[in-house]
Amino acid sequence: MLKRRDVIAVVLILLPWSLLISVWHQNTILTLDHKGSGGDRQNGRSNSWKSLLLKRPCSHHNPQMLEVVRTEYVYTRPPPWTDGLPTIHVITPTYSRPVQKAELTRLANTLLHVQNLHWLLVEDSPRRTPLVRGFLQETGLNYTHLYVETPRNYKIRSDVKDPRIPRGTVQRNLALRWLRDTFGVNYSKPGVVYFADDDNTYSLEVFEEMRSTKRVSVWPVAFAGGLRYEAPKVNSLGKVFGWKTVFDPHRPFAIDMAGFAVNLGLILSRQQAYFNLRGVKGGYQESSLLKKLVTLSDLEPKAANCTKVLVWHTRTEKPVLVNEGKKGFTDSNVEI
Repeated sequence: MLKRRDVIAVVLILLPWSLLISVWHQNTILTLDHKGSGGDRQNGRSNSWKSLLLKRPCSHHNPQMLEVVRTEYVYTRPPPWTDGLPTIHVITPTYSRPVQKAELTRLANTLLHVQNLHWLLVEDSPRRTPLVRGFLQETGLNYTHLYVETPRNYKIRSDVKDPRIPRGTVQRNLALRWLRDTFGVNYSKPGVVYFADDDNTYSLEVFEEMRSTKRVSVWPVAFAGGLRYEAPKVNSLGKVFGWKTVFDPHRPFAIDMAGFAVNLGLILSRQQAYFNLRGVKGGYQESSLLKKLVTLSDLEPKAANCTKVLVWHTRTEKPVLVNEGKKGFTDSNVEI
């Protein structure tokens, strides 16, 4: 009969061999390639992510074994510039409010996926604000930062709803002037101009749809005009002949600001085409610009002949900050 010390001696002899066999066995099943695990870095951001995928091994000893191999996924933001692709110039008016940075962050995260994009962000402010300046520098987007304060007599007073003075008009007009001053009437490179407010939601598909715009392209917009969506009416020949809307359907162009894009060459050639500032009823701002550029028959329906919704006129809920008090409970120096 084995004594206690003999059993301990056997265990001490067998244990190292068991561990060695176990490690060797694991190495025949899992092969991990650690080369280059540091990743490529550009501008302080990592452009590589390592992922592990299971696939059948090359081993002939056991066909049931699985081998883990490293694959590399590289994502560049924004996508690389391509000379042959028309540039999309996105014009966004913005103004200071608690949700401004949140709105801009959501929009920027969409624009980062769009190739050949130039963002013209125009502040309703007497100067460039540190918040927006810093935000734009961090995005990595191709951008132009402009500012112009809406004159006091153009602003809507909180106690009086004046539909003749739409928000963002002065800022959009400044961006149009910047494009004309920068590129000039003889500029020949292809491009598209799109008015994208910072509180809307955009499918990536809508940017690819508008890229081929010859004059003015159009598509539906959801949650506009008190409807699930508003849309141009398109006949069997693919021509726009009217508007699917309830609110003033007899407007020359009964369309939401997010529902059309204009060829850059057309913007540059029509030097006097701006949004009207005065004498414009609510819902007529789009018409005030478009009627200087095209007629109804010139419109190019996109999004499957205007049967797909690719833009949503969303609005962020106004935050409830009642606990801040008059002096402010939280640190006002912390950007939100």
